[in-house]
Parts: sequence; structure tokens; C-alpha cells
Amino acid sequence: MTCFPKFAQLTGVIRVVTVFVGATVMPAFTFAQVSEKRISNDANSPAVVQAEQMSGRPDREIVLERNVEITRGETTIHADKATYRIVEGQVEANGNIQLQRLGDCYTGDDLKLQLDTGRGYILQPTYHLQRNNAQGKAARIDFEAEDRAIITQGIYSTCEGPNPDWYLYADTMRLDSGRDLGTAGKTILYFQGAPILGVPAMSFPLSEARKSGVLPPSIGTTNKGGLEITVPYYFNIAPNRDLTLYPNIIARRGLQMGADARYLSDNGSYSGQTKLEFLLDDHQTKTNRYAFSSIHAQTLMPGLTWAWNINTASDDDYPSDFSRTITTSAQRLLLRDMTLNYGGNYWNAGARLSNYQVLQDAATPITRPYDRLPQLTFQIGRQDVRGFDWLAETELTRFWHPDLVRGTRFSLNPKVSYPIIHPSYFVTPKLSFDVTQYALDSSISTGSSNFTRSLPTFSIDSGLVFERDANFFGQAMIQALEPRLFYVKTPFRDQSMLPNFDTAEADLSFSQLFSENRFIGRDRISDANQLTVALVTRYIELTGEERMRFALGQRFYFSEQRVNLMPTSDVSRTDLLLSASGHITKHFNAEANMQYSAISHTLTRANFGVRWQPAPKRIVNVQYRRDLLNNLEQVDTSAQWPVASRWYGVGRFNYSLFDQKIVEALVGMEYKADCWVFRFVAQRIPTSTATATSAIFLQLELNGLTRLGSNPLDALKMSIPGYQVINKE
Repeated sequence: MTCFPKFAQLTGVIRVVTVFVGATVMPAFTFAQVSEKRISNDANSPAVVQAEQMSGRPDREIVLERNVEITRGETTIHADKATYRIVEGQVEANGNIQLQRLGDCYTGDDLKLQLDTGRGYILQPTYHLQRNNAQGKAARIDFEAEDRAIITQGIYSTCEGPNPDWYLYADTMRLDSGRDLGTAGKTILYFQGAPILGVPAMSFPLSEARKSGVLPPSIGTTNKGGLEITVPYYFNIAPNRDLTLYPNIIARRGLQMGADARYLSDNGSYSGQTKLEFLLDDHQTKTNRYAFSSIHAQTLMPGLTWAWNINTASDDDYPSDFSRTITTSAQRLLLRDMTLNYGGNYWNAGARLSNYQVLQDAATPITRPYDRLPQLTFQIGRQDVRGFDWLAETELTRFWHPDLVRGTRFSLNPKVSYPIIHPSYFVTPKLSFDVTQYALDSSISTGSSNFTRSLPTFSIDSGLVFERDANFFGQAMIQALEPRLFYVKTPFRDQSMLPNFDTAEADLSFSQLFSENRFIGRDRISDANQLTVALVTRYIELTGEERMRFALGQRFYFSEQRVNLMPTSDVSRTDLLLSASGHITKHFNAEANMQYSAISHTLTRANFGVRWQPAPKRIVNVQYRRDLLNNLEQVDTSAQWPVASRWYGVGRFNYSLFDQKIVEALVGMEYKADCWVFRFVAQRIPTSTATATSAIFLQLELNGLTRLGSNPLDALKMSIPGYQVINKE
């Protein structure tokens, strides 16, 4: 980096080389041309001095006048006049001082600098730091070393120009580039010329590296808690460990304390994160409130892994009272899970303990899932053994529930297939056999507590691949046409007497059309004499990237479906599934998925979505969702778009056509200046069937320093797919 222009043609050049012989310092002198190569700042680096007029003793002291330049390593000094004391390695200069060292630039009136140690001072300086584009001015800067400086009565800002939009003013500031840390005492933050924050002491980063210290306060408001003020403190324990403590004052509830710890091993063998929040004596509920979550994953030895995922909350309403995202506010099943797995090249064994805490919504209660105490699994298999693929899966699970029947389930499921794969077609016959045994703690309606179910399943999957040259919107492509047939045969077994520990009927989808069982879980195996017919066509660019895809599929039943979890009418076929997706143009994407009932002539489920993104930070999303089985019909729109010079609008509206109301909404504005950003966002999210939380975010982000106010970025990224932070390139 060059801070200042070169001076005009110079009349003389002296290269000063200091040679160490024992404990005696011996200066030596030669005339030479100035080298443009950067020289390292070590003790043996030569010093090159230039000026229009030189006088003095070359072995002791040189007086330089008019267009002075002194260079040693990565330090360069320009001045009107300077004195260079050679033995001491010291420079005193005055008049139009311009100092460049290690890429940083300074100007001033007077300078004194020790070239070998970097110690010295400059009076009435301005400065520009290369690493984070920070600049300012001061009464004096003292250099303690090459990477440490003390600024006296100075200002600091990352804004360019003589009148920065924001700056820090302090009697004393310490800049430590070695630690990427700046500290200041008795500091006032000015914005647009007005003081907006005063603190007795503060620290700030000199780069994007993490550092310990008080993080900027977060100030916001919600309709359930009122005004909230959070002042986090961050501990950068190590490069791979940190801890954040965040006291949160909630006007209507009290003081909530929180902690968030993250860790990662040096070699990546383990990692995790633990969060804890608690609020003693909630002013509204008169109870103690808390939430805890912890995840951990670890490789104990090659092939052996250990993990946990533990979550808990004090009461049913905790997510809705304290969460600001729809994901966490709608969470009703809190998992507690621990797993241990060990595997080799062809096998894997696992042990698992899991249960759930259910946070009930009084308007829509749910049934608590069974606990697995424990679940033991073993899998072994090989591929391409004389053309055959085989796999055997076993599971032993102890199911526990406080109210429902309890018991143990053992299952064995061997499978063998013979894939025949060629470039233009494939055929895969497969045979599997399921053996499941139940041992219940108590007898059920049949008077028995032990049951066994044995079922074979035969399937054959086949398909063809046709390709031809095609043209799509004037661009040469390859069109692939791929018809596929999938047949399944499973005999009927009466399973009505078996308990249901973990089974549900799977939603219809393209992947489920090619599944052998209509159920997820092992308590039910559907009887099947069925054929799935599907057709897929794809447009593929010459680079190999898929541009467009169209698919349709349907399953046909040749016999009545007799195994069901609840009474259903007999049907001869499933709904017709249709799907289309792709890049219409470089900036326009579209996707459509439909489930059409030929019996009722109704579009049972549908999902249509488009995304237009003509340029960075310009995006519009529109999505239509319909699910008549769950009384759902919504239009979801979201966007980020510039509305005026430096102004960006952001918003999301999720409108329920079924309920004729807005389910979720977000609206806001962002302003991007050269060195700061202002954001205003209002959000409303449902927290239960009958309640919602509203929040207002106000944030001032000072580039390179801090963010003041409540942070809406998480809400924007979750609500607007494709959202981009406006002050990031």
C-alpha cells in the first residue's frame, strides 16, 4: 500500500548498513540506488536516506533538508527537515511529516522515532490504519512498539473524509494491532455530530477477529415483555472456545440471565454448544422460568462416536413468552437424546436413549411420544457381492409411556437385491423379510401380551433413460426422458392387535411413491399389490447443470388396502403427483408441486413458488401453499428491494386464505451509508394457536465498531429467503 506520492528527483542517496561484530556497533556506508523491494524490519535492515541537501558526519549524525525521505524496512518517513542519528538509529523530523509503517499512514508536525524498536511519537497527527480502514486525528500519538500506539485527545472512525458521520472521542486510546484490540477511557460516541453514547471505558475490534469484552447492548420491545435491554459480555477463551453471558432486563417480567458456551477440539474430534436461561420470580406468572439446551458430538476413537441433544423448559408457555422466531416459538416437543455408535467397513451398531418433554398448547393438545429406554440397533451389509447387494437390520427397543401400554419390540429385517444397471436402463429386483416380536408389560384386549409378525416383501424397480439434443429458450441442451415402474407385493397380515409405539402413515410424495411401505415406523407394514408409474423429463445444459425438471407419478392398487391406522375408504389409486422446477432465466426460478385427486377432482395439495433475483440485494419471493387435509391455504410473499437512494425495503406477509387473516408479518426499512447502517423492523409471529408475539427492532450498525439496538438480522434471514446484508459485498 502506498500512502503518499514519491517526491521529485533527489540529488543524493545514502544507504546506511549497521553491522554487528561482537558487542561493538560498526556503521558502514555505500552509495547506491533506492531499491523498490520491501525490506523486512529487522535489526540488520539498511536505512536509505534521501534529500536535496545533506550535511553532518556520515558516521554519527546527518542533517537532511528539503524533500527528505528516510526508509528502513517497512517504515518510510517524509519531512521538510530531519536529523538522523545513525548510532542510536533515531530520527527527529519536523514540517509536513508523512510516516508510513507496516501499511499504516500518519501525518503530523513533529516526529521522533526509534527505527529499530518502532518507539517514538508524532505531534498533531492524522492517521489511517490499513487493516480495518480506520482513521482519525489527535493531539499526539505515542508509539510503544511497531504494533502498539497510544492516541491522546483523539478521535477514531472507520468513516472516510474530514467530517466522519460517526467517531469516537477519548482522552486516551490504546491501539494494539497485535491483539486486534482498541481500548479507550472516558469515551463519547458521536453520530452526525451529536453525542449519542458516553461510557467511562470501552473496547472495540481492530479487525473482524473475536475478542473478549462487553458486546453492544440490545434494546427492543415485545407485546408480552415490554421493553427489553440486553447487555452481553463475551469471553474469547481460546480460538476454539468462547462463552457469552447475557443479562436481559424485561420490563414486565424481571431480570433474565443467560449463558451460551461453544467449544471445538483442536483436531475436530468433538464439538458442542450449551445454552441456559433463567428468570427468578417472573412478575407476571410469579414462578421461576428457565430453559436449557445442549448439543455435543464426539469421536472417542476411530469408528466410535458419542453424541447428545438435551432440551428442557420450565413450562408450556416458555417458547411463546420468550422466543422471537417462529421456529422456536412453535416448538412443542423438546427432545432429550443420547446416542453411542460404533461401526466398521460393513457394519454399524448403535445404542440410544431418548424421550420428549411436551409443551402443550391448550387449544391443540398433542400426545406425548413414547420414550426409548433404550434402543439398540445393528446393521450389516455388502454391495456388489457377485452382483448382489444385501443388508440386514436388527432393532431392540424398550418403549415406555406414563399412560399407554408399555413393552419391548424386537425386529429383524434382511434384504437382498440384484441391481442390473446400464446407461439406458436399470432393473432392480429385491426381496426382504420382516420378523417383529412384541413383549408387552400387560395384556391388551385380546388377552395376550406377546405377539409375532412375519412378512415377506418383493419389489422390482425399473426404468429407461432416453436422451436427445434440444433447445431451451434458444440455448442448446440435452433433454432426458426417464419413465419408471416400481412394483411391490406384500401379503396381508392382520396387525390390528399390535400396539402402535412409533408409527404413522407417511405423507404422499415422490419419494414415498417408491417406498415399499406406506407407513413410517415398524409397528405397521402395509399389504401391497401395487404399481407406481412415473415419468421424469429433464433439460440439462452442456455443462451438466440441470436447468429444468418436470415429473408426474401415481400409484395404482390391484387389491384393497386392508392395513390401516384408521378406517379409510377403498381406493384403486393414489392422487396424481405433478412437479416442475428449474431456472427459467438466470435470475428467475420457479417451482410447482401438486397433488390432484382424480376421484374428487380436487387439487388436494399444492405448492407454487417463484423467486426473482435480478441483482444482489434485490429479491422477491412469492409462494402459494394449499393443504385441504389440514385446512391450510396460504399466500406467502417476501422481498428485499431498494426503494430510494441508499434505502432498502424488507418485508414478509404470510396470509391465510382459509382464516382470512395475516398469520405472520414482517416489515422494515434499512438505510446504508458509507460507514454505517440503520435498520427498523417490526415483526409479528404466532406463538400458539390463539396468541402471537409482536416485536420492534431498531439497530444502528457502525461499520468496524459495533451494533447498537436490537438485532433484526436473524429475523430477516429466516423470513426472507435469499436476504443479503446490505453492508456486505
